Amino acid sequence: MSSELLSRLQFFLTASFHFIYPPISIGLGLVLVVIGIVYLRTGDPKWRQLSFFWIKVYGLVFAMGIATGIVQEFEFGTNWANYSRFVGNVFGSLLAAEGIFAFFLEGGFLGLMLFGGNRLGPRMWLLATFLVALGAHFSALWIIMANSWMQTPAGYTIAATPLPTRAVMTSFTQVIFTPSFIPRLLHTLTASWLVGASLVLSVSAWYLLKKRHTDSAQGAIKVALPIFVVFSILQVILFGASQATNVTGYQQVKLAAMEGVWQSQSCAPMYLVGWVNETAQTTKGISIPCLLSLLAYMDPKAIVQGLTSFPSDTWAPINLTFQVYHLMINLGALFILIGLLGALFFFLKRNGARRLWTTPWVLWLLVLSIFATEFATLSGWWTAEFGRQPWIVWNLLRTSEAGSPNLAVYQVFASVLMFVVVYIILFILFIYLLNEKIQHGPAPLEHEEEVPVTSLPDSFKDIFRRKEHIS
Repeated sequence: MSSELLSRLQFFLTASFHFIYPPISIGLGLVLVVIGIVYLRTGDPKWRQLSFFWIKVYGLVFAMGIATGIVQEFEFGTNWANYSRFVGNVFGSLLAAEGIFAFFLEGGFLGLMLFGGNRLGPRMWLLATFLVALGAHFSALWIIMANSWMQTPAGYTIAATPLPTRAVMTSFTQVIFTPSFIPRLLHTLTASWLVGASLVLSVSAWYLLKKRHTDSAQGAIKVALPIFVVFSILQVILFGASQATNVTGYQQVKLAAMEGVWQSQSCAPMYLVGWVNETAQTTKGISIPCLLSLLAYMDPKAIVQGLTSFPSDTWAPINLTFQVYHLMINLGALFILIGLLGALFFFLKRNGARRLWTTPWVLWLLVLSIFATEFATLSGWWTAEFGRQPWIVWNLLRTSEAGSPNLAVYQVFASVLMFVVVYIILFILFIYLLNEKIQHGPAPLEHEEEVPVTSLPDSFKDIFRRKEHIS
């Protein structure tokens, strides 16, 4: 086993584990802002209680995201030195911008959001929450921008002197607005909003099943369910479709791998499920005739280029790309079904009560939705990265040429084992702490707010009065 293969495995493990957390923080941030606005409009203490509860969960997720994300920046230098030299002039500026503009915004107001609930007024606390959520979105913007440049590089020139050969930025505007950036940004943010909403739905549905914190749970579902329904539909018919169109225009060999298209053909079918035999160069499964041509080119008779139209050394791992891609789109269709079922049972009533609150099988679907949205988000990222192979920068630098030349096999092997052990411990700790917060549930406001003087025993009141008199 080579150091390059182990480095790929290490980055896959560390990046996949990290990618569990940012979508939650992005989506949960949106829900927190909505809850804060509802509280300001209604003055109902239930919403303030929900804010206190979910902000604690946000803090836990944020900590895990930071702890696991910083590792990848070190990996660029330790495991991917040739890549870092090649793209440093472009990639480095985008990562630096993420740290300066996004992380400082998010981190700067995080303390106010986490610990200012009983010190700041509702409006200032909402402002702090909004700025933290904005920082999370802004951070995602720069990261997606950098990754999109790797998918569809633009705004650069190749400089051969001084050695080594490297990409040099010629237009910052073209770099940040590389052709795949906007479709990938909208697709990723929408997926993150679904993840955040599904986490709130999952926990709230579990409370209803256990008949605990029912008032708070019902309120949280009223906020999260519309977000889930609207964006699950938009993700499939608009943002996901625009991302597929972009792949069709700029990465046709990736499209062929995603759908297992071997020979160029008109009226190309789109598979719902299937299996790719790479040796026999066949794809079998359940498909809808002409749908791929229609979605890719808005013409059912359009010709979709097959893998055999491209050199075989530019093919991605085809069956792997095919499977993770179809996992993503099938789960995406499932989200629409879950969302519409939830909305239907929300509006249906029995004896004056909403049927959603008392229908266990629908509530269990909502409980399980967080696992489905996380798998869909991960499989979408896997599709983008597996489908880009063998290129680490599309048509410019191969992954096989991007590693650190002096890296020994035993060094990478030892670090992979270390990351596996540490991340297992971190994940167990995360689940333990998250479960502890969920089991405890939203605390009564008197436990969260500072104790007012009027509620203290007489002896304590005297102390406060004396203090006020002295001052």
